[in-house]
Amino acid sequence: MFSFMNAGSGSNQSNHMYKLGPIHQGALERGAKTTSDSYILWPARIGAFSLVMGRHVTHPDTSNLPFSYLIEEKNTTYLVPGVNLRSVGTIRDAQKWPKRDQRKDPNRLDQINYNLLSPYTIQKMMTGRQILKELARVSGETSEIYSYQSAKIKNSALNKGIKFYETAIHKFLGNSVIKRLEAIHFASDEEIRARLLPDTPIGTGEWVDISGLIAPKSEIERLMEDIECDRLNSVDEIHDRFAEMHANYYTYEWTWAYEKMLEFYGLQADMITAADIAAIVRQWQEAVVGLDKMVYEDAKKEFSLTSMTGFGADGSSEEKMRDFEEVRGVFESNPFVTAVLEHIKVKTELGNELIERVKNLL
Repeated sequence: MFSFMNAGSGSNQSNHMYKLGPIHQGALERGAKTTSDSYILWPARIGAFSLVMGRHVTHPDTSNLPFSYLIEEKNTTYLVPGVNLRSVGTIRDAQKWPKRDQRKDPNRLDQINYNLLSPYTIQKMMTGRQILKELARVSGETSEIYSYQSAKIKNSALNKGIKFYETAIHKFLGNSVIKRLEAIHFASDEEIRARLLPDTPIGTGEWVDISGLIAPKSEIERLMEDIECDRLNSVDEIHDRFAEMHANYYTYEWTWAYEKMLEFYGLQADMITAADIAAIVRQWQEAVVGLDKMVYEDAKKEFSLTSMTGFGADGSSEEKMRDFEEVRGVFESNPFVTAVLEHIKVKTELGNELIERVKNLL
């Protein structure tokens, strides 16, 4: 288990390969969720924020396809890449985990980063996007079923997965750009380019999740090297290094995001213009609003007629609905739903505000 996960009732796992001892293991990366009575036969690795449903005995490794569903159908693992990005459950999990952190001391010893989208998850989505595109290229775009890591991916799921990942990448990179350029009025493209330059070289390359701490792998390796070479000699010194990584997360994150922004949008650092920024922001707005609308539609399912089963026990359909509304409230006034709608409004305005600030350079 990496950081935190959500295990449904009756979730099970086992290791049946005992010829040389119980040496096989598996990992559920951060935010993974198992449904009731699910089962995984180790070794296996489940990608971040993925949902496991049913029995999985073919040792899948979906670490590079996060936010996916793993669904069992007749002893076969079917993978639905990226679909968990639109799930209201995923958003609620991201909100409730930090709320459940009941530590009172302002000096928290464990360095835990609860971010849903981070270099750690986005790097996997970028890799996953390439994997899915390569599967389509090699096996043919008209194939009904694709095979990946002992799992099956349906054609429609593969194509939607590419779009889900691209949407999340747009959202993360746009968030990073807007944060970097906030509250500054620019007189030229040169000023924009200067502001975009990272403050530190630390942050490029692979990122890792170290029991809740999200950090550049290079910094973790530097820490281990310093321990091995006796440059760090106490637990306090090691803790201070972890705390430093956590405190500098957003500085390191921008270094990573800047490099990926250039790569993903095909930009050159010395030629970025206000028009490029405006284009990134518009794609970000589209991604944010698109994801929020999908979450909104997913939330609607919680207020369907099926969800009302069990309410108004002996009454009519009208009484059932009234009883449901008394307990759960009306969909339009549900706090989560109103928060989603407000989020759409706020983010749209935020993007428009940045475009307005660079408007004189367009």
